[in-house]
Amino acid sequence: MADKVDFKRSLDSCRAPRGRFVVLDVPPQTYLAIDGHGDPNTPAFVAAVEALYPVAYALKFASKDDLGRDYVVPPLEGLWRADDPAAFTTARDKSRWDWTLMIMVPGWLGPAMVAGAVERARTKGPAARLDDVRLESLDEGTCVQTLHVGAFDDEGAVLARMHDEFIPGEGLAMTGKHHEIYLSDFRRVSVEKRRTILRQPVRPVPTPRGPGE
Repeated sequence: MADKVDFKRSLDSCRAPRGRFVVLDVPPQTYLAIDGHGDPNTPAFVAAVEALYPVAYALKFASKDDLGRDYVVPPLEGLWRADDPAAFTTARDKSRWDWTLMIMVPGWLGPAMVAGAVERARTKGPAARLDDVRLESLDEGTCVQTLHVGAFDDEGAVLARMHDEFIPGEGLAMTGKHHEIYLSDFRRVSVEKRRTILRQPVRPVPTPRGPGE
C-alpha cells in the first residue's frame, strides 16, 4: 500500500504565513458540503459538522479498503457569505451569516464512492442532516490568504486589513465567498491555539483607459 497522503502537507493551498498576506492560485477541488445559516455557536452548526465527519471517514476507509489508497481526512473548511461584508469585519453580526461547511474529497474518488460512504455512515448511527450532505466542486482561482492564530472572534481586524488595504493595494477586487480552513480541530484545541487559514478569492481590477485609447 502506498504511503498515507496528508493534504495539509502536500497542498500549497493548505499553507499560509502568519502576519502577512499572500496571493496564490488555488486548484479546483471537490468537497463534501452542507449548508446552513446564522451564528455558528448553535446546535444547527453542530448538526452540520456531525453529518459531514461520518461520511468523510467512511469515504477514507472505503478508499483504503477498496482501492488501497489511504489518506488523512482533510480539515474542515467553511465558505461564509453575507449581503454586507462588514458583517464579518466591523459589525461581526453572526445572525446574518450564511455558510457552507466542507471536507475535501481526494480526486481519485467519485460520486459512486461518496454515495456508498453516505450509506455506510448511515449504518453507524443517526445523523440528523446526513441526507443534506452533497458533493460539490469549487474553482476559486486566484486568492489572497493568511494564517490566523487565536479566537475566531479576533478575525475581524485581520479581514478588515485584507479587504480594505491589501486587496485594493494589489490592484485586486474581491469575488466569490470568504473561505476558512480549520487546520486545528476547534472542538479539541484551546482558543488561543486555533490555526485558521483565511482566504478570499480575487480578480484583477481593469486598468482605466485614457482618452482616445
